[in-house]
Amino acid sequence: MNPKGTGASSLFESIDGLGNSGSVALLEQERQTLIAMTAASKTLTVAAKPVTANPSEILAAENSSTSTSTQTTGGTGVTTLAVPADPTAAEQTGKSMLASFGFDTATQWPCLYQLWQRESGWNVYAENPYSGAYGIPQSLPGNKMASSGSDWQTNPATQINWGLGYIKSTYGTPCGAWQNEVNYGYY
Repeated sequence: MNPKGTGASSLFESIDGLGNSGSVALLEQERQTLIAMTAASKTLTVAAKPVTANPSEILAAENSSTSTSTQTTGGTGVTTLAVPADPTAAEQTGKSMLASFGFDTATQWPCLYQLWQRESGWNVYAENPYSGAYGIPQSLPGNKMASSGSDWQTNPATQINWGLGYIKSTYGTPCGAWQNEVNYGYY
């Protein structure tokens, strides 16, 4: 037999003595906050700093004869996608590589453009400081793109090649990846 104040029976008496004290209530509140924060962190998607479109530029592009505008019907309705009138070299590379993956340029280019515009702004050096996602397609981790070339850190064509392969194997098409991005905030 243990003397009073020692062993397991003393521990149980101490816990019972706490009852509904303020300390227990504060600890429980902190526990619930941690549970909520952990759950939120698992659903939070942090993307590289997105580049927002200027509405007047979009309208000008839609009205321009050199711009392509298309409408796609997704799970949320009709979305108009405007592509730039003067794409950068990386964008031109992406557009030219679509056919080699079996994608129809007319229907898939607007989706690919919007997807990677949101993810990286078509910046070959884009890096998400929170997740470490890298490059135009925001590969996570970035070194996955080494399967397309050792110059994956600096070559837009290598990154685009890897990204289109990932899109094809995971979503079927750039529009499938874009729809996932719209629905869930990531692809």
